[in-house]
Amino acid sequence: MANYRFKIEDFFPKKLFYQITDVRVEEPESVVKHAQKRKRRNKLTRDGKLVILAADHPGRRVTALRNDAIGMGDRYEYLGRVLRVITGEQFDGVMGTTDMVEDILIVDYLYERKTGKSFLDGKVITGCMNRGGQAGSMYEMEDGFTSFTPESLKKMSLDGGKMMYRFDPSDHGSLVTIKECADAITQLGRLGLYAFVEPVTVEGKEKSHAFKTDIETLVRDVGAAAALGETSLGTWLKISYNGDFERIARSTTLPVLLLGGPAKESPLDTIKAFAAAMKSAPNVRGAMVGRNVTFVKDDDPRAIAMALSMIVHEGYSTQDAMKYMDKNRGQEMDFFSTSF
Repeated sequence: MANYRFKIEDFFPKKLFYQITDVRVEEPESVVKHAQKRKRRNKLTRDGKLVILAADHPGRRVTALRNDAIGMGDRYEYLGRVLRVITGEQFDGVMGTTDMVEDILIVDYLYERKTGKSFLDGKVITGCMNRGGQAGSMYEMEDGFTSFTPESLKKMSLDGGKMMYRFDPSDHGSLVTIKECADAITQLGRLGLYAFVEPVTVEGKEKSHAFKTDIETLVRDVGAAAALGETSLGTWLKISYNGDFERIARSTTLPVLLLGGPAKESPLDTIKAFAAAMKSAPNVRGAMVGRNVTFVKDDDPRAIAMALSMIVHEGYSTQDAMKYMDKNRGQEMDFFSTSF
């Protein structure tokens, strides 16, 4: 890794990036048709487990990346890194806001038009639903449903919807969000779609809200989230990792996905945490992770994603996963350039 530096321009041609706007202007209807004919999986999982890439942060004004306030604000860089991950055959899928999912669909449409192949066939694609609680705003706890709706997810032939409720016992906006989440879960269930729910308790601060990740709080969050909606049969929970994760996972029978949290300097911490968590309880079934795959300094997002996938699907140890990552770093960088 010492001499390696991932360069987005080597993987994602700018010519292809700028064609996305052309499709948006000239033939937006083709994107919907392309989404509707995508080959979906017969079942959500192949082996009862999932690794999903989260790509929804900018939709809530979250663009900071370590010391760069707008590090995730460059759509060319961000989208290219997301594509780097999901074009890998081993990775399960992606979750994003309407604009991000449609960008990905447009690139797949253009790629299929050139090659006759789709890199999204068989992938799990989930739409983010509530981004109304803009980060740092006075109404952040009232996290309204401003992105995908259950109906639009069904229309685009996506697999489910992701939502977050942030609970602050001193903020009435939390109640509004929780009620909207319950209604969304109910509607997704009626449409035969899955709900991915991320419950968090927060502590209000002067300019921001901090997540609480102690065991007592997480156990209560899990219990509350599992009870939302008229059915929980299609609900997966997305939970922050805590060292005593067995106790947290044991507070529900619902499948649990790990979230990645703030961007780290190295993939090692994320890989260690996920390797430990996957062994903690049988209902821990994978991860929904974003910045700690797409933006880990100079490393290759796909190599990190493949290592996490091997931990989840093959039970790799931290050491084996790191070796696998080293072996696959920088592979298939010409995925798009040979066609565009």
